[in-house]
Amino acid sequence: MQTDNYVRKSLELHLFFGRIMKEHSLFLQASFTPVDAEYADKAAFYRKGFEDLLRQTVSMSDGLVSGEVLCSGEIVTEFTLDAEDRTECLTGLPVDQHITQKTKCLTPGERSIPRCNEKRTMVRQLNRTALRLLEGLIGLKEEILECVQHGSMFTTNYPLLIEHILREAKLYQRYITTLEKTGNLSDCSMLETERFWNQIMMEHALFIRGLLDPCEKELIHTADDSAKGFCELMEHSRNAHSKANALEQTTALRDFKAAGTQGILECKIRSVILPLLADHVLREANHYIRLLKD
Repeated sequence: MQTDNYVRKSLELHLFFGRIMKEHSLFLQASFTPVDAEYADKAAFYRKGFEDLLRQTVSMSDGLVSGEVLCSGEIVTEFTLDAEDRTECLTGLPVDQHITQKTKCLTPGERSIPRCNEKRTMVRQLNRTALRLLEGLIGLKEEILECVQHGSMFTTNYPLLIEHILREAKLYQRYITTLEKTGNLSDCSMLETERFWNQIMMEHALFIRGLLDPCEKELIHTADDSAKGFCELMEHSRNAHSKANALEQTTALRDFKAAGTQGILECKIRSVILPLLADHVLREANHYIRLLKD
C-alpha cells in the first residue's frame, strides 16, 4: 500500500503554520494606531482568512496526522486556550477558541495513510487557498515594513519582528510549493532548517528581552544569555550541523518561555507581551525541538 505523505505533511503544515499566520495577522492588527486603521482592516482580513483555513484543516485532520506532531506542543499547548481568551479580552479582537478546543481533541492516524483521490483533491485545494492567502499576507508585511523603515508608519511591533514574521511566512510558502511539486518534504536540508530556526530562536530571545518591563532584570538577563547562545550557534551552523547544541539551547529557551507564559497569564511578570504572543513563541520552540529530534 502506498503511503500518502502529501496529505499528512500538508495537514501537519497547516495545523502549525496556519495558526502561526493567523496570529501574526492578529499581532499586526493590534499594533496599529488609529491613523492606520486601513492597515488594521487588511490585517483583519488575513486573520479571518487563516482562521478559516485552520478551521478547515482541523476538520480534515482527525486520524490523518502523526502522534509526534499532535503531542509535540507545536500545535497547541496547555496555555493556548487561556492565552486566546486573555488576548481577546485585552485587545477586543475575536479569537475562535472552538478551533483550539477541536484541535485538542484530534486523534493521531496510523503510520501509513492509503492514497485517496478525494482527500488529495481536498488537500490540494487547501494548499492553493493557503498560497493565495500567503501571497497577500507577505505583500502586506513587506508594505508595512517599508512604511516603518521610511518613517511613514508607527506600530508597536519592532521592525525586526516584522522581518521575522515575514521570513516565517516565506518559509511556509516554500514548504507548500515544495509539497505541490514533489508531494513530500523529505528533501529539505536539516542544515538549512537549523540555520533558519536558530535565527528565529535568537530573535525570540531578543524580543522577549525588549518587551519585558525594565524592572524584570533577572528575566532580561536570562533572555540576553539565550540570545547570545543562539548567536554562537548561528556561527557554528554556517558549515556544519550542531543538532545536539541546538537541542540543548532550544529546550532551555522552551522551558523559559513556558514559565514566562504561565507568569504572564497569572499577571506575575511585568511586560508588554500579549499572552497569545508568549504562547506563540513557545509553540515555535516546541516545533523546532521536534525537528531536531527527528
